[in-house]
Amino acid sequence: MKGEMNAMVMDRPGQPLTYRKVAIPQPASGELQLKVIACGVCRTDLHVIDGELTTPKLPLIPGHEIIARVTAFGSGVAGFRVGDIIGVPWLGYTCGKCRFCLAGRENLCERAGFTGYTLDGGYAEFLVADARFCFSMPAGYQNAFAAPLLCAGLIGFRSYRMIRPDAVKIGLYGFGAAAHILTQIAKAQNKQIFAFTREGDTESQLFAIRMGAGWAGSSLSEAPERLDAAIILAPSGELVPKALKDVDKAGQVICGGIHMSDIPAFPYALLWEERSLQSVANLTREDGQAFFRQLALSPVKTQTTFFKLSEANDALQQLRAGKVKGAAVLVMDEI
Repeated sequence: MKGEMNAMVMDRPGQPLTYRKVAIPQPASGELQLKVIACGVCRTDLHVIDGELTTPKLPLIPGHEIIARVTAFGSGVAGFRVGDIIGVPWLGYTCGKCRFCLAGRENLCERAGFTGYTLDGGYAEFLVADARFCFSMPAGYQNAFAAPLLCAGLIGFRSYRMIRPDAVKIGLYGFGAAAHILTQIAKAQNKQIFAFTREGDTESQLFAIRMGAGWAGSSLSEAPERLDAAIILAPSGELVPKALKDVDKAGQVICGGIHMSDIPAFPYALLWEERSLQSVANLTREDGQAFFRQLALSPVKTQTTFFKLSEANDALQQLRAGKVKGAAVLVMDEI
């Protein structure tokens, strides 16, 4: 496909995106050209657009939770055909040669490319993507409802996999797109979910209960029971000492976000007794394969609010204000 397309473009951080015509990108060797069906609106997009992630490609088309249809491909592409429905995640390229790639830790690649950050993403009618980092979407997940799975689902699942299998009582701090997917998976595995939200956000607490949490309350409240583990999904550093206080001996606290405000000082006593604190960076292709295998065992349903491509700034503002329950998704093609 050649010609022009509509896209939402970031010319520089800290400003609203601009809706305008740009050239349809053409696939190079190893790339797929994709017609976007839908693209989720992720909190990481806010960090990019608000300038908290500081090295974006400019101008940039954001977006990295992409469901799309293959329209063409460059030389050297195998395993895909025109018409296939695929998913495009945050990790868009790795070098395959650095010490991290060679050690099987491509999420830490020293020359990685990231969709919607250093590579143009899915806030557009078309994009190109490295075929090696695209996922074939399984039946039941080939529509706009599946878009949040490509980051909220994948990064949430990577965070969840870091918890010891014997952990039962798990706290989720920040109940949005990732948490509502994780809760469904954890419940299917007989875990107990404790959901922590902003003070006074009873709507999100009720949403958490509907999704399967056994308890929901304010992140300022003491956990009703000692937790085996906690995943912090909100970008609030002050939640780190709170979560450490909530977990039991040997408890794990996993920070699932790419950006977080400064963590305040806390006494060593909160970390003592073999509690641990760990961050999560990006994802690997193996994470994606494991995630989709898990969905075959325990299907999930995403709670989504749909917006037109031209309404991306409104969707971002609603997410920024905490008004989105579940996930916001830009829809460019039929659902």
